Amino acid sequence: MITKIPREQVPIKFLDFITEGSKFIVAGHIEPDGDCVGSQLALVSLLRRLGKEALPCSAGPFKRPEVKPYESFFTAAPDDSALAAARADARVIIVDCSTLDRTGDLQPFLQGLPAAVIDHHGTPAPVEWPACKDVNALSTTFLVLKLFGALGMQPSKEEAELLFFGLCTDTGFFRHVDGGSVGDNIGAQTFQAAADLVRAGANPKAVFAAMYGEKSFASRKLIGHILLRAEALFGGKLILSAEEYEETSRLGLEGRDSDTLYQLLQSVAGVQAIVIIRQESPENCTVGFRSKDLVDVRSIAESFGGGGHKNAAGLFIKGTIAELKPQIIQAFEGVFG
Repeated sequence: MITKIPREQVPIKFLDFITEGSKFIVAGHIEPDGDCVGSQLALVSLLRRLGKEALPCSAGPFKRPEVKPYESFFTAAPDDSALAAARADARVIIVDCSTLDRTGDLQPFLQGLPAAVIDHHGTPAPVEWPACKDVNALSTTFLVLKLFGALGMQPSKEEAELLFFGLCTDTGFFRHVDGGSVGDNIGAQTFQAAADLVRAGANPKAVFAAMYGEKSFASRKLIGHILLRAEALFGGKLILSAEEYEETSRLGLEGRDSDTLYQLLQSVAGVQAIVIIRQESPENCTVGFRSKDLVDVRSIAESFGGGGHKNAAGLFIKGTIAELKPQIIQAFEGVFG
């Protein structure tokens, strides 16, 4: 049994959006992670148990090894012949993000449909959309679990496994959990949610193995290249490194293991923030930010058009490593300079 969730803990407009609809498209953000995938699939399962049609959609790409096995459960926008049928009388629930642009190539397909949001990021949703948002929640799966409780539903074993996977993804297998404020004690709530999910059938050992085991030899080589290129700046408070396009092409996307890389760098004494610039194509880069405690990397990512959390953020941007590196260092001057 999951801990009883008072119905009022989920916004009534969001609950009404679900109860009044019969057909839903459940869409997540581009480059989905475990929290996005787990939230979407668990929510789709919940909607179907409520007797509703539900279609999980993702524009992908499913780059992370731990989410790759789930790719076949998702569809991108249906082809033209299926478009009208898929859209007819459908409502959209945007998961683990709050704006249509974060759904990538799905945006034109979803534009104009009645929409709602379930998300724990700080980016505001359009005011007219019903929203189940809590920036203090450590994962969107935490909010989906609350939705189960508010609707008087118990997660099945399969749903519990999906929700636990997402919870572990965004907490770094609980490395990022602190006590929270005295009033909400989000840390205790997070561990209570984990206990509820394990009681419902989730297997922590299996989830840990999926997230951190069976890594390729290429992934260890790639981490080595990035570590060798790392620079300590601002007296060691910032560590910055990069992944060259040649390395991505040679070692492959499946060689990436960002969580292990960030974990290694965050263990360096004195480091407060980490930046990894990746040359995704000759013209574009992704940039990942991580920080400890009081350093707000979300605001820096947002200044370049990205977003995320206070201590974990990212962006996709036009440019090369050589062009972006000095701009990013300059942005941290206001923090560490």
